[in-house]
Amino acid sequence: MGFEIPEPYAWDESFRVAYDNLDTEHQSIFTCIFDCSKAPGDGGKLAKLVEVTTNHFATEEKMMQAKNYGEFGDHKKLHDEFVTKIKGLSAPLGDDTVAFAKNWLVNHIKGTDFKYKGKL
Repeated sequence: MGFEIPEPYAWDESFRVAYDNLDTEHQSIFTCIFDCSKAPGDGGKLAKLVEVTTNHFATEEKMMQAKNYGEFGDHKKLHDEFVTKIKGLSAPLGDDTVAFAKNWLVNHIKGTDFKYKGKL
């Protein structure tokens, strides 16, 4: 199972979770991954991806906790695993690493985040 990876790699309406702040943050993560794919040797772009992603996850998790979202624990575990992975990276990034990040974000939003639509 997997969702189609957009090319060029960019957020579009098919990724809308219907919370404007989260949609905007998702757009930023897409941009960061795209920037890393275009400049895999730029450690600053990788650092920006880590920062934007970590901040977004904190926002999303806070919203989930405020509504006692039932799948919070499993969702947070996925976040933690991804953050651990990207924090452990260093530039230059390999094509396989960029492909992993692209796939992870697309499948996480459409396969996991979509479950909280209307619940936060």
